[in-house]
Amino acid sequence: MNRLIEGLDVHMLTYNSRFVRIIVLLASWGSIAAASSDQVVIRPREYSGALRNPLKGFRPDTGPRAFTHEYGTLARCYLKWNELENSESDGIDRIMRVCNERWKDVEKYNVKVIPRVYLDWDEKTGNEYWPSDMQVHDYSSDQFKRRVQRLIQRLGECWDDDPRVAWVQLGIIGYWGEHHNPSPDAQMQKLLGDAFTAAFKNKKVTVRHPWEFTDYEFGIYWDSWAHIQQMESHGEGIARLNAERGRWEVCPMDGECAYNWGRYQEQPGDNPNDTLSDPVHHAWLIDTIRRLHGNDLGWVASYNAADPLVQAGAQEVQKAFGYRFVIEQVRYDATVAPGQVFHVSFAVRNTGSAPFYYDWPVEVSLLDSVSREVVWKDTFKGVDIRSWLPGDRWRKETKRYDIEAATYDVGGSFAMPSDLPRGDYVLALAIPDPAGMVPSVRFAIENYFIGGRHPIGLVGVGKVPPSTELDPASFDDPSQDRTLHYELAPSADASRGNWHVREQPT
Repeated sequence: MNRLIEGLDVHMLTYNSRFVRIIVLLASWGSIAAASSDQVVIRPREYSGALRNPLKGFRPDTGPRAFTHEYGTLARCYLKWNELENSESDGIDRIMRVCNERWKDVEKYNVKVIPRVYLDWDEKTGNEYWPSDMQVHDYSSDQFKRRVQRLIQRLGECWDDDPRVAWVQLGIIGYWGEHHNPSPDAQMQKLLGDAFTAAFKNKKVTVRHPWEFTDYEFGIYWDSWAHIQQMESHGEGIARLNAERGRWEVCPMDGECAYNWGRYQEQPGDNPNDTLSDPVHHAWLIDTIRRLHGNDLGWVASYNAADPLVQAGAQEVQKAFGYRFVIEQVRYDATVAPGQVFHVSFAVRNTGSAPFYYDWPVEVSLLDSVSREVVWKDTFKGVDIRSWLPGDRWRKETKRYDIEAATYDVGGSFAMPSDLPRGDYVLALAIPDPAGMVPSVRFAIENYFIGGRHPIGLVGVGKVPPSTELDPASFDDPSQDRTLHYELAPSADASRGNWHVREQPT
């Protein structure tokens, strides 16, 4: 994937403009503001802590822990085939009913699920969950092939447009849906790959063994992430797939740490608390996340946040997971007249390990300087946040990427309403979830308001503002904000999974 450069070259404009005389002012709160009669440049200070951001990070399973986890916005959800469909006569409404029960209220907590369907939990009799009209352990008959294709098609109808679903784990075959006991043969690999590709046009799909699906653009779920006995086999296989095909640039790399087999005490440690508190285990885990471009992990999410050493390690790991967008500077018109064009641009860098995997918009808004209510908003055109890539080729010796993260420049020109009242407003940036168009992704900067918007500076509409600087005492701590959410708007036929996103007018 090419690293796209959008909008204006803000750096060059700031320092080399022949037409704008820029006066640089050092703000007391640590950012630098450059101002002229027309332009202001703000350089926010990076937020030092970890952020609870969507579609990345520590990943518990569905249940109360998914709602209370300090960083968790993803939850894996195991689903038995026979609870979704116990006979061929069962309709798609049964799938939706089960999902609605299992995923109740996830949107209120800004949590999205990663579902995986399975048939056999393990080798124990009684832990099989086949539909009643199918032969248990029959993975090869024509009936099974027909039924599994039908199931995948129905899952696509239910989940592909459901905002609650982050992405889908291919699963189904073998113990825990992890493609062993049995492993799918070449014919079954093609059947599954074709079926999931056809069913999921909007959601990403991940697989347990990527070498079984090299012809498909699938991500990875690896059940022994960072396990010392698996790194040379599975870990190196993921590294090769990333290096040769750039898979990490377009699909999530995730899974879980394993603490129940082999030499796990050596790496990644005895348990989640040991992994996060022990310096050797902690560094090992971050190195694997950085090198393999890890987006999220389970099991290790079950740590004790009350332990200060564990919590400190969790914060550093969360900062390494997935994306972390740092705004380096923002440039905008200090004044604008109602009905005229307002220019805004900013420079952003991804200091995390992975991209953001969906095409979400970037919002610019003007807020009432007292109430913080939105009085106007719009979205940047032609901006694809999926292109904001992190660095690549992690080197554990230096703790740096050989290929450093690029700085991406984003710019927009916005027609202001002709009836916008004269006054001083707060310029704010945000990345909203398309499900309701409410702010969701947080930039890693100190400029923050509860609710998910990032205040940058003051703008005068129809007048010159007395100052463009904001009082840092007015900023909120993003780590304390649990108000973020998204919205569901089911259609009249929601029982069949025809969810649609309610987009708020801009």
